[in-house]
Amino acid sequence: VATAARALSLRFGVPLVGVNHCVAHIEVGKWQSGARDPAVIYVSGANSQVLALRKGRYRIFGETLDISVGNAIDKFARSVGLAHPGGPKVEELARKAKNYIPLPYTVKGMDLSFSGLSTAATEAAGKHDLEDVCYSLQETAFAMLVEVTERAMAHAEKREAMLVGGVGANARLGEMMRIMCLERGAEFFLPPRPFMGDNGSMIAYTGLLMLKSGISTPLDQSHVRPGYRTDEVPVTWA
Repeated sequence: VATAARALSLRFGVPLVGVNHCVAHIEVGKWQSGARDPAVIYVSGANSQVLALRKGRYRIFGETLDISVGNAIDKFARSVGLAHPGGPKVEELARKAKNYIPLPYTVKGMDLSFSGLSTAATEAAGKHDLEDVCYSLQETAFAMLVEVTERAMAHAEKREAMLVGGVGANARLGEMMRIMCLERGAEFFLPPRPFMGDNGSMIAYTGLLMLKSGISTPLDQSHVRPGYRTDEVPVTWA
């Protein structure tokens, strides 16, 4: 993809703009939901971060210490024989649950850990109804995320919260976030489902914002950066 982008830039004589994947999720979410200055909960198969814009960067107030919440749910789903992708299957089964099963709730300061939770849920599946385990896994993981988001909102003095990333399509997580915001007197924003998971629009839109603010990427500096963290990106357009 990077090679194709360089070729198009050279062929048509247009600027090349390198976009950070995580920042793109945030920007397309703000565009599509109408949020202005939210605390952001970004949850996907690879990432779990709570962020807010402070002094020109999206600062990470809390994040996973091991695996992402999406990875944890998918890992559990595979272990109990659910077809990929596991997240929607777990969500569907959770709606049929009758009981909550206590599972490890691991919040360390502002950071989270999901690996032990996923393992404990797999072990519980051998002793309890699968519907109850799916429900308990979701409730525990999402409560951890909502707790950290609420504290980030208080610390950063934000009156808005926004949910982005593929796991954000889970209706129960959105419901829990909405309840938390209602109790705080804050506004909750949720982009339309097609803009939650990875999509081309988020890259194109963020690239446009960057280009309009004077940012472009010289071809000799256009290498792929897989470890490019969200808080390394100067947000000059906001």
